[in-house]
Amino acid sequence: MDKYTIRNFEKDFPTDEACLEWLKDYLYPEGVFCKVCCGVTKHHRVKSRPSYSCDRCGHHEHPMAGTIFQDSRTPLRLWFHAVFLMASTRCGISAKQLERELGVTYKTAWRMFRQIRSLLEEPPSTLSGHVELDETYVGGKVRAGNRRQAARTRMSNKSVVAGHVQRGGKLNAIHLPDGTKGALVPLAQQYVLAGSTIYTDELPAYKVLGRKGYQHRRVHHAAKVYVSGNAHVNTIEGFWSLLKRSINGVYHSVSSKYLQSYINEYTFRYNHRKDQEPMFQTMMAQVEKV
Repeated sequence: MDKYTIRNFEKDFPTDEACLEWLKDYLYPEGVFCKVCCGVTKHHRVKSRPSYSCDRCGHHEHPMAGTIFQDSRTPLRLWFHAVFLMASTRCGISAKQLERELGVTYKTAWRMFRQIRSLLEEPPSTLSGHVELDETYVGGKVRAGNRRQAARTRMSNKSVVAGHVQRGGKLNAIHLPDGTKGALVPLAQQYVLAGSTIYTDELPAYKVLGRKGYQHRRVHHAAKVYVSGNAHVNTIEGFWSLLKRSINGVYHSVSSKYLQSYINEYTFRYNHRKDQEPMFQTMMAQVEKV
């Protein structure tokens, strides 16, 4: 995968017009044709607005309509620059940093941040072969006045995230707002094909996997056993480590309401880390009309 640097970006997208032309070419690969008159007449660029006009009837086609850029007064090049910034770091970038880099208000940066992140939401993959299952807790600690209270409240502001990763393949990470009770095995059955070999830790909820059509192997972390032959969950734990370091280092804290959108970003990065195209182009390829 070739690197895509700021020099490449400035060369490819020097102006709003260049960005609009790229968007038009991407969304209309066979050209823009009129939907009102004959259906075959080509369009020309309208200089006074971000649209293309039919050569015959004058109907306007707006490439930005139906995309994350619709109804935005922010220059299109700043949108593209924001995608470039988000794609250029492995650990992500905060809305506050976007505000500083782009010279926009925080409200604008936050909206751009959420809209771009919405592009990175992909449906969970169906996994097979050798699959690792694990769960983690995301959130801060509760300060309690005494040990008894601390024992009751230490997990009260933490969110549970379940993960599945196929070795050498895709990863799923799903926020469980209601906790793990009764959710882990049904999730495995939904996204992991029967007959696969599943690796987990010693969590009791996973005991039934062997009776659900899977080859189930476990490692006993409580006994300080982390690898037993081919059995381990190091791959998914490596992803948890990156996710938590990124949230703590870049965002400091994330509310349960928006947690899944942050998880989606890091899942997208993981699942496309081996793509031939640079991450910026991979993210831009997610732009579509709805």
